[in-house]
Amino acid sequence: MLNIALPKGRLGEKVYAMFAEAGYECPSLLEPSRKLIFENPEAGVRYFWVKPSDVAIYVERGAADIGVAGKDILLEYRPDVFELLDLNLGKCRMAVAAKSDFYDDGSRTLRVATKFTNIAARYYASKCREIDIIKLNGSIEIAPILGLSDVIVDIVETGKTLVENDLEVKETILPISARLICNKAAFRFKTAEIEKITSYMKAQVETHD
Repeated sequence: MLNIALPKGRLGEKVYAMFAEAGYECPSLLEPSRKLIFENPEAGVRYFWVKPSDVAIYVERGAADIGVAGKDILLEYRPDVFELLDLNLGKCRMAVAAKSDFYDDGSRTLRVATKFTNIAARYYASKCREIDIIKLNGSIEIAPILGLSDVIVDIVETGKTLVENDLEVKETILPISARLICNKAAFRFKTAEIEKITSYMKAQVETHD
């Protein structure tokens, strides 16, 4: 049985559709219920829904053989997993945003509000820019408006939230998308099955490119 961790929400539903198309369907997963674990012994799969930011933990710790996690999570937490495939889903970008009239002249320590503290730290270290990181978990956009920070580092999809809060993207750090990841021990013991499912998924990605 292949254990697969799916991120809850629209992304997870799209990912499941890809698995189903690859021959790993589990019809009970689509039925309305509060269940979190679904099995299809005929297809040899067990799916479970988890919070998107937790998928990598389930895979790293071996509770799941494979799963789907955003590149942002993989870069922020650096879990010890194999990254098998870019699924080309959930595409967005990690960016620096600030009030439209803000200009970083480098004369003082830059105050950066973010929940992606490791990504932000590495990015500004690569620019040799001294920063003060302010860790926030939500409503990051209001930090520069209230003077808590100079800039924010966050995921930007459409940019609509930024515009509505009089902010704009100043720099793009990197593109983000959903990645198929794998537990390292599982890859050793279930190599054939994992490589087979990866190749099916890769064919779908290339078809939809």
